[in-house]
Amino acid sequence: MKRVSAIIVAAGEGKRFGSPKQFSLLRGKPILEWCLEKFEAHERVDEIILVLPEVAQKEKLFSLYKKVVAVVEGGRKRQDSVLKGFAQVSPEKTEIVLVHDGIRPLVGKDLITRVIDETLKNGAAIPALQIEETVKEVEEGKVIRTMNRTGLYRVQTPQGFSYSILKEALERATEENFYGTDEAMLVERIGRRVFIVQGDPRNIKITNPADIKIMEALFEV
Repeated sequence: MKRVSAIIVAAGEGKRFGSPKQFSLLRGKPILEWCLEKFEAHERVDEIILVLPEVAQKEKLFSLYKKVVAVVEGGRKRQDSVLKGFAQVSPEKTEIVLVHDGIRPLVGKDLITRVIDETLKNGAAIPALQIEETVKEVEEGKVIRTMNRTGLYRVQTPQGFSYSILKEALERATEENFYGTDEAMLVERIGRRVFIVQGDPRNIKITNPADIKIMEALFEV
């Protein structure tokens, strides 16, 4: 059995949101805890490494979630936080690493399974949804061109990688002081192919207070 470690990145301070989003309540429970429950319950996830803005809640989370093996303080940027979480993963034990945004509380079991399966098969996998809307390239408030949306996808998390591939990608980015928008971008930079699995429209990333209302509505669907 391939050992799977999940890094839950929840180190944002929520400056634009007004407070740390991951601790905002969704149906009476912190958004972060909805995420943790999904990975805790998944039978193929062996351990969880949690990255927070500060570790004051560490003892509470250790007691609530048995798969949480480490809680670490995040870095200056998201990629720094992922690097800190990755440092807690055992190279001797772990073969697959999942990286998930702690503000995607409706991640489903089937989606996690799809990412694990594809990662085992090809070494790097991300969930994605094909863009259906028309996409415009805009410069200084003016449309420059209408882009061909064929082949354009919106990427979600969790993103899955073999331990060795993610290690190489993070190390190269650190050496070259390069920051990517996601871990898959770092993997692409080292010449590795990243494969996609079908994403989930419910797997929304909370970016503003209105998104919480959308989440509330999705519980009724």
